[in-house]
Amino acid sequence: MVNIRDLDPSASPLDYYGFELRRLREEAKLNQSDLGGIVFCTGSLIGQIENARKIPTRDFSERVDAALGTGGVFSRLVGLVLRSQLPAWFQAYAEMEAKAAYISTFQAQLVYGLLQTPQYARAVLSVRGERGVDAQVAARMERQRLLDRENPPPMWVVMSEAVLHQEIGGREVMREQLAHLLSLRSREWVSVQILPFEAGAHVGLDGTFNLLRFESDPDIIYTEDFVHGRMTANPQDLREGSLRYDHLQAAALSVEDSAARIARVREERYGHHPGPDGRAVA
Repeated sequence: MVNIRDLDPSASPLDYYGFELRRLREEAKLNQSDLGGIVFCTGSLIGQIENARKIPTRDFSERVDAALGTGGVFSRLVGLVLRSQLPAWFQAYAEMEAKAAYISTFQAQLVYGLLQTPQYARAVLSVRGERGVDAQVAARMERQRLLDRENPPPMWVVMSEAVLHQEIGGREVMREQLAHLLSLRSREWVSVQILPFEAGAHVGLDGTFNLLRFESDPDIIYTEDFVHGRMTANPQDLREGSLRYDHLQAAALSVEDSAARIARVREERYGHHPGPDGRAVA
């Protein structure tokens, strides 16, 4: 059992979540083991979350809401908790991304975060160690919830073909990631284009950037390096970014040909091919 400690609910979304979980659990006259039994987890996990030592998941939050009859309190709060796990310099962009009416991005090295599978995201985020990775992956998956809205923002993604060949997390992870990209063809508001190697030199050689458009707020362009991100609504920067994006779209394969290229790389590079003994190898 985790030792009870006093929480300052104003310290962070995670502390507030833990404070409210304890308060409402005690109000329901349940101990930690009782609640754990109802929501199919251990009492120890309840204690860790109440003491802000463990990040709650969305599934856990929905089960707690049902168990305590909170009317969705924790399902709403968990979004803030997970967003707070993003790097501090990235949180402002994530808020703008969630409000965008139209998203377009050029990705030079990695699959766009909103299109990553959990396994691919974990491989990317664990490059510098496993500490805190579970929370970071959960936060990235939480960002993707905007794709499941009733009216999601149209999204146009141009990716260098290098993204398909850069093996992240191993062959099976890549195979699943490319399959996920292909499955997005069923979402008419998501378009993926591949900028092929044969395009040669192009205007995206300087790196990745995103363009966000809004219904009423000024449009923004976002770039980042290994230290921080930068958002700007400067008209000249937006004009340059939009012009570059137009050139990248024009140089990229069509959406249909891009899907064919993804499928080909998936099969040729990450397919299950027979080994010397005749058995399939990944």
